[in-house]
Amino acid sequence: MTITGGNILLNPNKILQRLNIEEDMKVADLGCGSSGHFIFPMSKLVGKNGIVYAVDILKPTLAHIKEMAKSEYIKNIKIIWSDLEIFNATNIESNTLDIALLVNTLFQTTKRTEVVRESTRMLKKNGKLLVVDWKITAAPFGPPKEKKINKEALKKNSIRLGLNLISEFSAGQYHFGLIFKKQ
Repeated sequence: MTITGGNILLNPNKILQRLNIEEDMKVADLGCGSSGHFIFPMSKLVGKNGIVYAVDILKPTLAHIKEMAKSEYIKNIKIIWSDLEIFNATNIESNTLDIALLVNTLFQTTKRTEVVRESTRMLKKNGKLLVVDWKITAAPFGPPKEKKINKEALKKNSIRLGLNLISEFSAGQYHFGLIFKKQ
């Protein structure tokens, strides 16, 4: 059996259940990608008065999310272009997000501390940051081992950035999940 993307690798509904997303919340998928894999389920959870920020550095990716939202008449998704590696670059006010997601984002950068710092900046006090990324194990696909995240180093570094680890889980056969709370 060949495993390909979608809900087989990462089930967004199962992962999002761990965050207790409620109506009227402000949430963001940082490095959202073009599929809207987490954007659209979060859009339903926050309801018409909540806001979901779709953040990415690739403008064609954001254009695709915008078109998908428009075709589904979804009005609570806000498109934000940003380079998460630059502190204060994301056009989301500091201390305003209830929840931020970094799903398969950190393995794509060498500036992981900067990305987590920018993510933390946008979170409210007691806001949650979900990190889901590739386990450092052999896999028939995915990034090379040297690009995968050292989970223990990430946990230690996050404490320095004002985050407390509140949950750790397997997000699928090839991914780990960590949920932090901003102090």
